[in-house]
Amino acid sequence: MTRIRIDELKPLRPRYRVPDVLVADPPTARLSVSGRDENSVELTVAEGPYKIILTGRPFRLDLLEDRSLVLSVNARGLMVFEHQRLPRNSEEQKEPAEGNGSPNEEAAGKADQPEENREKDEKDEPGAWEEMFKTHSDSKPFGPTSVGLDFSLPGMEHVYGIPEHADDLRLKATEGGEPYRLYNLDVFQYELYNPMALYGSVPVLLAHSIHRDLGIFWLNAAETWVDISSNTAGKTLFGKMLDYLQGGGETPQTDVRWMSESGIIDVFLLLGPTISDVFHQYASLTGTQALPPLFSLGYHQSRWNYRDEADVFDVDQGFDNHDIPCDVIWLDIEHADGKRYFTWDSSRFPQPLAMLEHLAGKRRKLVTIVDPHIKVDSEYRVHEELRSQGLYVKTRDGSDYEGWCWPGSAGYPDFTNIKMRAWWANMFSFDKYEGSASNLFIWNDMNEPSVFNGPEVTMLKDARHDGGWEHRDIHNIYGFYVHMATAEGLIQRSGGMERPFVLARAFFAGSQRFGAVWTGDNAAEWGHLKISIPMCLSMGLVGLSFCGADIGGFFKNPEPELLMRWYQMGAYQPFFRAHAHMDTGRREPWLLAPEYLGPIRDALRQRYALLPFWYTLFYRAHLDGHPVMRPMWVQYPKDVATFSLDDQFMLGDSLLVHPVAEPGARGVQVYLPGEGEVWYDIQSYQKHHGPQTLYLPVTFSSIPVFQRGGTIIPRWERVRRSSDCMKDDPITLYVALSPQGTAEGELYLDDGHTFNYETQNEFLFRKFIFSGNTLTSSSADPRGHFETPIWIERVVILGAGKPASVLLETEGLPETILTFHHNAETSVLTLRKPEVHVSTDWSIHLR
Repeated sequence: MTRIRIDELKPLRPRYRVPDVLVADPPTARLSVSGRDENSVELTVAEGPYKIILTGRPFRLDLLEDRSLVLSVNARGLMVFEHQRLPRNSEEQKEPAEGNGSPNEEAAGKADQPEENREKDEKDEPGAWEEMFKTHSDSKPFGPTSVGLDFSLPGMEHVYGIPEHADDLRLKATEGGEPYRLYNLDVFQYELYNPMALYGSVPVLLAHSIHRDLGIFWLNAAETWVDISSNTAGKTLFGKMLDYLQGGGETPQTDVRWMSESGIIDVFLLLGPTISDVFHQYASLTGTQALPPLFSLGYHQSRWNYRDEADVFDVDQGFDNHDIPCDVIWLDIEHADGKRYFTWDSSRFPQPLAMLEHLAGKRRKLVTIVDPHIKVDSEYRVHEELRSQGLYVKTRDGSDYEGWCWPGSAGYPDFTNIKMRAWWANMFSFDKYEGSASNLFIWNDMNEPSVFNGPEVTMLKDARHDGGWEHRDIHNIYGFYVHMATAEGLIQRSGGMERPFVLARAFFAGSQRFGAVWTGDNAAEWGHLKISIPMCLSMGLVGLSFCGADIGGFFKNPEPELLMRWYQMGAYQPFFRAHAHMDTGRREPWLLAPEYLGPIRDALRQRYALLPFWYTLFYRAHLDGHPVMRPMWVQYPKDVATFSLDDQFMLGDSLLVHPVAEPGARGVQVYLPGEGEVWYDIQSYQKHHGPQTLYLPVTFSSIPVFQRGGTIIPRWERVRRSSDCMKDDPITLYVALSPQGTAEGELYLDDGHTFNYETQNEFLFRKFIFSGNTLTSSSADPRGHFETPIWIERVVILGAGKPASVLLETEGLPETILTFHHNAETSVLTLRKPEVHVSTDWSIHLR
């Protein structure tokens, strides 16, 4: 990785440098001067093949691997660094501050202008000191302070990332249109296929080619725009092929320009060279996905709002009556007393602890919403404490900032203040949050922050935060801090023992350390169902693996077929929650006709059967930063046909999922990649060879999912009412053989809810390998130890011939002959009851 930081030498006041996002200061390597002339210097990294050529005027940085140009910085000369100024009416302005020379030649030239010319420039510049957004005034006490820098990526024509946008997975060239915008906003009924800003912002862009992968991490929390241009944009595939055949045409290149309203230039260049390396590099900076509690990978039932305790009990019982698994019921803003968070409406929820105890008896959880806007009410303890301790965001004149949100007039806690975050975390203790219990978890909505009467439904940019920072400096990190403080509160309330679950709508780089996110207020439309795939894939690429979309769509009423297909889609996305607006009709699954309820029940049961696989994938994401839900090109980086594919995806390296996303569909086109690879339909076990585009007929009950040959997947086959009821059940292994007759897989187990896996090494991480007609189980991490009753119940081998006999060999015990069944038509071999403990080393030999 290469880090570039550019700041003013002697600013009028320090410029904002984003804190708390990096998990540690990254280690540095020495650079040696390996060449120089009067305007440039060549720097060589002590270890490795990289060199940097730094040019002074005009400023430019070229990064080479051996003799190949990997990336250029400011090659187009678009660097901008607007210096802070004293207000025009200040007497001090007559004496310009020393040391404010720009590293950019153009800016340096301006600094050398006669003073009267500079004043003329400032007077002629509209909006330099104040801008208007409709009726809102945005004062700029230090004038315009934007920064920008361009990056040229030779050999690259596919770029991804910079969520959140409701757009294709592959980012489009923005020439002639609006750039992609990163500015966390509460957007009402957002448009699809649009670069407009949404709820979250992760300023990380990935570039991919068949030769290498790169990443650019622009560490800036202000409003940011990303302009993308490409010398191949607009060329047809035929045109590119003609260039190739004629030996002409340019080398593909993508140019990316980043622009932020304030702050400094602080950018990490993640040099790969593989996508796996880029994931590791980014994770080393901002951390990995928090390992979620097991229950949170189950199904969540929500709407705005379940009316009262009786309604909650009825919904809970409905799942049992209709044999549908569910882990969590959610309560939206109406559960609180007049939308005063940390309270309960005593008429609707008079006995919250009894309600929580009832759900705990069913081994289910409850989630309540706690939003970061606090009702201004002198009788409300939370407001009075925040006001008296000075913990609210301030206006530019120093009074408490007030806006309008769900409770009416509301104050906004200043989560950039460490004292505020500590106060907030303490509010989740059981004695402070009365009526809460250990099976209650939290949802932070509206944390952009949402201000109904503010510009673009958010906070004024000249509002003031701890340390005197303006809101313009910190806007995109506000939701990150809310998420952080809430997660810390749930950890604290258990004495540091229990893992939290917190869902947040707004996010930033590093938010993966605190919990889950979702795609916000979508609509009950087929287009929103489809867009959930690229939206979640984009988040996973930049560390946010725990992502999902509201099942059925938040706004509007879904037709039964759409709702059914959304459950089938959601069952194979990481965060699986149904949610709906208060004006929509009730849509619990059992309210649908049997022809839709049956497939929904089947989808939910498939989700629960795969929980050991999901949990293992999240552990792997927690270890090394690899996304759980992955674009096809991550698994097949040299297959150009996968580079723009975003209607199907991989879970880990094992399952390919192509959900049905068209009304009345009778079939889907599935691309099965991989030269010499095989794929097994997980329902029929039919084997297909890659690479090919397969037309697969579908019915209402179809969810096209394929297991890649060469992988082993663990399942819990006895689906019960919740994950907690299943966590000690036996495991069935599904071994999908490659054409070479080999397969590998993993299984991670722990208690599902504490940090003991981290603090006490209380976990099991098992490795399964099938080779030479032998399946072996061994420890993937010998540090781990965990007491569990789990055993291996069955082994199902796909693509297997019929053996003469099957022998189980366990250390210290005599060989055992296993019974088996072989289906010649499907080539499926089922080994019954090996009855070995999951922690035991063993081998099964097919003779």
